[in-house]
Amino acid sequence: MIEALRNAFRLPDLRRKMLYTALILIIYQFAAHVTVPGVDRQALDALFSGDEAGFLSVLNLLSGGAVSNFSVIANGVYPYITASIILQLLVPIIPRLEAIAKEPGGQEKINQYTYYLAIPMAALQAIGQVNIFQSQVDQVSNTTLIPGFGFGSNSDLLTTLSVIVTMTAGTMFAIWLGELITEQGIGNGISIIIFAGIVAGVPSSLYQLLQTHFVFNLVAFVLLTIVTVIVIVVIQEGTRRIPVQYGKRVRGRKMYGGGATHIPLKVNTAGMIPLIFAQSIVTFPAIIAGFFSGTTATKIQNTFGNQQGFVYWLVYFLLVVFFTYFYTSVMVQNQNLGENLQKNGGFIPGIRPGRRTQEYINRIVNRITLVGAVFLGAVAILPGIMQVVQRLALGEAAVSGNPALVISSAGLIIVVGVVIDTMRQLEAQLTMRNYDGFMR
Repeated sequence: MIEALRNAFRLPDLRRKMLYTALILIIYQFAAHVTVPGVDRQALDALFSGDEAGFLSVLNLLSGGAVSNFSVIANGVYPYITASIILQLLVPIIPRLEAIAKEPGGQEKINQYTYYLAIPMAALQAIGQVNIFQSQVDQVSNTTLIPGFGFGSNSDLLTTLSVIVTMTAGTMFAIWLGELITEQGIGNGISIIIFAGIVAGVPSSLYQLLQTHFVFNLVAFVLLTIVTVIVIVVIQEGTRRIPVQYGKRVRGRKMYGGGATHIPLKVNTAGMIPLIFAQSIVTFPAIIAGFFSGTTATKIQNTFGNQQGFVYWLVYFLLVVFFTYFYTSVMVQNQNLGENLQKNGGFIPGIRPGRRTQEYINRIVNRITLVGAVFLGAVAILPGIMQVVQRLALGEAAVSGNPALVISSAGLIIVVGVVIDTMRQLEAQLTMRNYDGFMR
């Protein structure tokens, strides 16, 4: 791997892409420390000094420290992800959107609509996030996080609009940085941005974890990380091969075709996308509840905002399973494997070409997706399982911290997935230039 990295740096275009990606990530980290105008820093510091395992700490881990600074990019790229989920759900339902998606260049139009939808989603999330922060500040002190923010009689409209516009612009800036990486760097930009946020928060989270029960937490963290990474790689790389036979065709005096191959169906076709989708959706009720006050709103915030409790982990597990099936189904349908095989003279032995072939492939995909979905769901709720283990072993899970939350299992899947995808892109670039790649 080290030799492959050296080879990559020897090539001017690959070196430029890697350095460009690193530069964009540095810019993102600088932006994560630019605080929204009008924020009371003392109230913010007091809030995070008392929020050891709450919703805000979870958001801060996923944002790479942007939330703890109440940065202009505190929303991250999650409004874009939420908008993408909404449009992917609407495309099969609305005939007009489905027709656009099937047109040449239709996917570009859908992506454009996603950017448009991300703007109001970012504005809504900005309002919800400020309200969540303020409700948490009220529990810690009697100060106001952003004096004048709100839509009441005592609020300042200019301050409110400036905060919303600033945070919305910050979100679109983060999305733009991700697109720059996709176009001119290495890897998928949005995934790289999320990856950088997760990795950036690991050192400080690990330091806080090891302040109590040092030996237990250190051993638990190392074992969880090693085992989870191994299982992730095995599942991510697992495939089910469907044999395909090609008939021989005679054209003029020459014979074409013939031979056998296979269709590789991955156990986890959806990759890390369901986790990103589920993470965005599972925190949304807490954000919406931030708009309201009362017992019900507080209960919703406590249920979905503290990453604790049976209801939260159950909903998270079900969302991961749902999005795994949903995204896999969308990908398989878009590939039209049965139709493409028939056009190219290929067939699966014992299965009639065309519709029957597609039904057979769908049946196989549903079976292996069950394994991938349960695996992703189990990995996603591993922090909840760790909380139970801590209570049994230490009897004080809340005090000792959670080793699975230093870099959550969902975060590990995202990190490992991004690393593997990026290595494959570099592998392809090196192979084209007759260099040995990473994946030997």
